[in-house]
Amino acid sequence: MSLSIRNQIPGTVTAVTPGEAMATVKVRLDGGQDVTAAITLGAVKDLGLAEGSAVHTLVKSTEVALATGPVEGLSIRNRLSGTVREVATGAAMATVRVSVQGAELTAAITKDAATDLGLAEGSAVTALFKSTEVSLSAV
Repeated sequence: MSLSIRNQIPGTVTAVTPGEAMATVKVRLDGGQDVTAAITLGAVKDLGLAEGSAVHTLVKSTEVALATGPVEGLSIRNRLSGTVREVATGAAMATVRVSVQGAELTAAITKDAATDLGLAEGSAVTALFKSTEVSLSAV
């Protein structure tokens, strides 16, 4: 199946913590960074997720925020350190490709945000996205 979601990063489930209706699933990306997904218990069951399961983490580029300074005091669980590889700026929006350990993420942000942050190739950034915005695909 082909998907329009730009960010599809392989990894391995390291923990599944079930709740009443939802579960948190921790995934170690192939590059060594960790991502948390908050998905339904039904999805955990349907995908057969357990520790050691191979998955792809899926995050829409519009759900990825970027920070150029210290990130503190946020409830956002997923914070991946990386380096800007490319900034493509249009009239209103910018697409920013970020290298993270062993993978690449794309963030779709406003042109003004890219300018205000001074994003350019080689800039150090932190990519941020909520665990509720992460989908998982079994491999």
